[in-house]
Amino acid sequence: MVASGLSAVLLANRGPLLRFLRARGAGDDAEDVMQDLWLKVERLEAEGPIADPRAYLFRMADNLMHDRVRAAMRRTSREHAWGETGYDISGLDDAPSAERALAARQRLRRVELALATLGERSQAIFRRFRIDGVSQSRIAQEEGISLSAVEKHLQRAYRIVATLVDEDDEAITSLAGGRHE
Repeated sequence: MVASGLSAVLLANRGPLLRFLRARGAGDDAEDVMQDLWLKVERLEAEGPIADPRAYLFRMADNLMHDRVRAAMRRTSREHAWGETGYDISGLDDAPSAERALAARQRLRRVELALATLGERSQAIFRRFRIDGVSQSRIAQEEGISLSAVEKHLQRAYRIVATLVDEDDEAITSLAGGRHE
């Protein structure tokens, strides 16, 4: 099969695009970004000729890098917030009270039941990342999917957990008589 149009320009400029992505900070993920770029190019519907296809591809690659940086910042923020939940920041007493331990077990059970509504792959990816501590890039390799696909599976799980947190917050607010403390 002979590539034509923008696909042909992408194939002809693969090396320079990879160097560009690595210089922009993609590092080992440059191949993944190239794959994302290839998929974007393949999905593009022709709206007419592109005046400078090479520049257009480099712009697309740059935009994909910006998207990845933003996603990484959101992921870091989300993981930081996740790590802060349920931790006694005063450090005075590491052992939770019996009441707190029971509430945590109940909350964990609700989370497990909610996560069970996800597909098996999403559940497995969430557990590998959040519980086993396996990196997202490693999970992507093991599952044979892109890093962005791993992130999408995690986003589904995080949305479910965030919904439960919102419900818990609303329940606490209503128990406190509507007061926001």
